[in-house]
Amino acid sequence: MRWSGSGAAGAGSDCSSDRGAAEPVLPSCRAWRGEGSCQLSLAWIGFFTAVVKYKHLIRKDAGKRIICIEGNIASGKTTCLDYFAQTTSIEVLKEPLTKWRNVRGHNILGLMYQDASRWGITLQTYVQLTMLEQHTRPMISPIRMMERSIHSAKHVFVENLYRSGKMPEVDYAVLSEWFDWIQNNIDVSVDLIVYLQTSPKVCYERLKTRCREEEKVIPLEYLEAIHELYEEWLIKRALFEVSCPVLVIGADHDMQRMVEKYEENRDQILNPANRQRCL
Repeated sequence: MRWSGSGAAGAGSDCSSDRGAAEPVLPSCRAWRGEGSCQLSLAWIGFFTAVVKYKHLIRKDAGKRIICIEGNIASGKTTCLDYFAQTTSIEVLKEPLTKWRNVRGHNILGLMYQDASRWGITLQTYVQLTMLEQHTRPMISPIRMMERSIHSAKHVFVENLYRSGKMPEVDYAVLSEWFDWIQNNIDVSVDLIVYLQTSPKVCYERLKTRCREEEKVIPLEYLEAIHELYEEWLIKRALFEVSCPVLVIGADHDMQRMVEKYEENRDQILNPANRQRCL
C-alpha cells in the first residue's frame, strides 16, 4: 500500500461550496451535428433541468464522505466492495451493470464490446448518466463506497475510446462538455480513491475464469490500454488533475490475501484523517 501524490487540497478550499448564484446554463451542443452523431434526448434535458432546479437538495451533507474503488476490469473491485459491505455498516454501491445490460431490452454493454466504434458513444453517454445518479442519490450512511465513478468513466474509458480512434472527435467533445458542466454545477466530489493496481495479465487471467458473457471478446491489449490510462491518471498525474487522496493497493494477489490487505488498510480507507474531498 502507498499513497499517490500529496492528495490534499490547498487550505480553505471546499469543493462543495456554492459556485455562484447565477443559474447554470446547460452545456452547448454546437458540436453535436453530423451523420452518425449521438442525439441529445429529452430524457437528458429533463434530468439535467431537474438537477439544476433541485441541486441544493443533492449536495452531500457535511461530514459525509464518498470513497471510490478504482481499477481495471477484473482488478478485484467486487471483492473489495463485498468485504466492506459484510464487515461494516457503510453504504456500498456497485456499478449499475444491470442497467447497462438492459436498456429497454438492449444490452449496450455487450454491444460496445462487439463494436466499440458504433456503440461506444451510446454506452458512455448512458454510463455518464447512471454514474451521475450514483453520485447524487441521497446518502443513507456517513460513508458511501462506490465502484468506480463518473470521473473514471470520463478520464479512463471515454479517453480510451477517443485515443484508440473508436470515438469521433465530435462525440468526445460533446461528452467532455457534459462532464465539464456536471463538475461545475453538481457536487460529484470524492473524498478518497482506492486504486487497486493490478497487472493487465493478471486481470486477463481472472477475466477468463469468471465467464461474464460480454467480457469473452475482451483482448489483453484492451486491458493494457485501460491500465495505462489509470496509471497516467492516478499515478503519474499526467492525464487529468487528481485533487483528492489516492491510496494505492497492489492487487495481483489471490482473494484470501486481498481480504487480508483490505483488513490491513481498513483504517486508512475508512478514516482518512485530515483528508479533504476535492475531485
